[in-house]
Amino acid sequence: VQLQASGGGLVQPGGSLRLSCASNGFIFSYDGVGWFRQPPGKQRELVASIGSSGLTNYADSVKGRFTISTNNAKNTVYLQMNSLKPEDTAAYYCNLLVWSSGRYRSTDYWGQGTLVTVSS
Repeated sequence: VQLQASGGGLVQPGGSLRLSCASNGFIFSYDGVGWFRQPPGKQRELVASIGSSGLTNYADSVKGRFTISTNNAKNTVYLQMNSLKPEDTAAYYCNLLVWSSGRYRSTDYWGQGTLVTVSS
């Protein structure tokens, strides 16, 4: 499975962006799909996930501002990001997820990443 992320760019604080991640295979080949981000010099973190049932989960830092969704017919996952803050600046990656020991865990299926910069 290959994942292709797109939609990043430069946006002012308070602005919005929508990221897309297209898969060449079934988007729910595993238990879920998620968006990670990695700010400069920091570790990669899971910010949003969605399971095949449609159940979503978000990191506290983005809850209420970001929305993850899928178009299963297009094997695409989206991340709508609103009310963006400078601390949202990061490279964003999509990933297929497995459920293990009570939480989602990443797999080796990463998209190439798309850079989001929030700055005035």
